Amino acid sequence: MRIIVQKYGGTSVATPEGRELVAERVERAVREGLATVVVVSAMGRQGAPYATDTLIQLAYAACPELAPRELDLLLSCGEIISSVVVAGTLKERGLPVVVLTGGQAGIVTDDTFGSAHILKVDPGPMLVRLREGRVVVVAGFQGRTQAGEITTLGRGGSDTTAAAVGGALKAEVVEIYTDVDGVKTADPRLVPDARTLTVTTYDEIAQMAHYGAKVVHPRAVEIAMQHRVPLRIKSTFQDGPGTLITYSMEAAGTSWSELHSDNPVTGVTHVSGLAQLSIAAPDGPASLQSAFRTLADSGISVDLINVSPGTATFCVEERKQHQARNVLSGIGLVPAVRTGCAKVSVVGSGMRGRPGVMATVVEGLARAGVEILQTADSHVTISCLVEGAQLQMAVQALHDAFSLGTPA
Repeated sequence: MRIIVQKYGGTSVATPEGRELVAERVERAVREGLATVVVVSAMGRQGAPYATDTLIQLAYAACPELAPRELDLLLSCGEIISSVVVAGTLKERGLPVVVLTGGQAGIVTDDTFGSAHILKVDPGPMLVRLREGRVVVVAGFQGRTQAGEITTLGRGGSDTTAAAVGGALKAEVVEIYTDVDGVKTADPRLVPDARTLTVTTYDEIAQMAHYGAKVVHPRAVEIAMQHRVPLRIKSTFQDGPGTLITYSMEAAGTSWSELHSDNPVTGVTHVSGLAQLSIAAPDGPASLQSAFRTLADSGISVDLINVSPGTATFCVEERKQHQARNVLSGIGLVPAVRTGCAKVSVVGSGMRGRPGVMATVVEGLARAGVEILQTADSHVTISCLVEGAQLQMAVQALHDAFSLGTPA
């Protein structure tokens, strides 16, 4: 049995017209002889009646300190409603269909309400229905603990559901449908000539997602990579090949030179809304140890960390900079704070051991008049902190510096 998993986001299922396009794609897969699992998100985005953020607002209006367990019960309803409505659209087309909640589909999680991790997926309940010839519609974003409690998976949870289901079912591919035609070389709102990638690697896309790209959740990419299931990012609203994410040349149907081009950089990503904090460490390592432990215990994540003898510079989300300043002051460390910052990153597996990548980054930003406030790097990324007001210039400058608007 050949199995395909298709995941549809909130904008894809929010309107009757969108749901008809979903049904067309599902019907096409069935005609091609594919046993089809459809994973859906809640309908619409914030403001839409069944969107996850709308349900959160509804709950907090009643009680700002609602218990996470009860909140998960409410939030799981968004995807269940969406699943039933999508299933109705499929049934009207004559497709045999069954709806399963995350728990009914065999998704078992830990008991971290609001951001549960999937422990395992029992494919049995889905396989039974697929062998009966039915399309299985699964509510994304949710699972069930071993004790039977309903949980939700946090942001990007429906992507994670689709990847986990695809892995458990040994699907040929997991298709993630959204409102864009694939993964772009940069945010097209900032770079009009951003290009859609036809094929790229799990590692690159996971890094792009971690560093600000919003098309697919990084956890979903990691799960797909673990199970060797190719991902394809496509648009619900237009036809096209989309972006294939894989590390297998055979799965990509492409050559090694296409999968690994001469360009060391695959894309440019960004994260806005950051604050830079700098602290002096009068007691050396003891002060730094105390600073980072205090921030961690306060639930404040740090990024772009530079530590040198006697000083440390790092970034936090701007909305948490007051909290960070207060907890550091509480242990005798008064940080210097720069607000209104953004992080821009170049990502590409081709930069490993490649001389000149940092030079191109610095030169490109200098030509655009963008000041680098701080840098950090990994084996596949180089990140620069810049003034938020210069973000668009920085992204465009790096996109141009690495000729990403021109097909490799």
